[in-house]
Amino acid sequence: MAAIDSDIRQYPVSPYANRRGLKAGQNRVGLLLLLPAAVAFAAVILYPFLQALGLSLFEYTIEMMSPRFIGLENFAKIAASPDVWAAFVTTAIYVVLTTTGTLVMGLGWALIMNQPFRGRGALRSLSLLPWVLPSTVSAFIWSWIFNARYGVLNALLMEIGLIDVPQAWLSTPQGAMLAVVLTKIWLSIPLFMAFFLAGLQNLDREQVDAARVDGAGNWAVFRDHILPHLRPVLIIVVVLGVIGNLQQFDTIYALTGGGPVRATTVLSVEVYRRAFEQWDIGFASAIGVLWVATLLPPAFLYLRMLVKGN
Repeated sequence: MAAIDSDIRQYPVSPYANRRGLKAGQNRVGLLLLLPAAVAFAAVILYPFLQALGLSLFEYTIEMMSPRFIGLENFAKIAASPDVWAAFVTTAIYVVLTTTGTLVMGLGWALIMNQPFRGRGALRSLSLLPWVLPSTVSAFIWSWIFNARYGVLNALLMEIGLIDVPQAWLSTPQGAMLAVVLTKIWLSIPLFMAFFLAGLQNLDREQVDAARVDGAGNWAVFRDHILPHLRPVLIIVVVLGVIGNLQQFDTIYALTGGGPVRATTVLSVEVYRRAFEQWDIGFASAIGVLWVATLLPPAFLYLRMLVKGN
């Protein structure tokens, strides 16, 4: 027994070995905790995408008993399809307008909500209402606002004398695009406002007060102090906004159905029409693959920022 104790004292256990063992155990626990999320991701996202990727290589319509392999012909049809290219252009316009509008409105509303005034807490809570409402419900609300016969927008514009007769907003390409853009901006302002408010909480008030003592006006304070401080938040909300707007479907389809004359047919609506109205599953899958490809750059940028932040 004494000999064993002597051997233990002669070869003590390194504290680094204990740390390595503890870290390995923590890694195993972390992987186990991530397992349910990984299974859900594989079942809900990865498997459908791989299935769509496979179907994009086949001709598969409702009249066919089984898919027929055609290789990259669906992608060649996309390159020659003016409707699909128009959907890409419409998607780009929609993403730029909605992201820019939400950024400006969300930042402006956050600056207002950051000021001390009576009832600020209640107004902050009410500001989250558009985000809480289901997007389809919001689309029906805005369709009532833009209605040609009894819409609130026509009544307001006629009351202040900007128009003489009611306008059929949703029946014109410009009016329909304006409607879907305003609806998405209204839905997304609360989320952007929350991000900006969180960033404003860490702003050094003493630095701002010192700038005002030196004679800086509101614009100078915003440009030289607030905006640089919010730069990381700005990047995150722009990337998240682009990702979310690229995926938008429900509000557009509920509000305009992609019309009139395909004026609001973005990629998501185009995929839906090809798959569930024309029943061209193979061609719709090919469009969906390219649609996912447009999502990859902003998603990669966002993940990279998260990794660098940690």
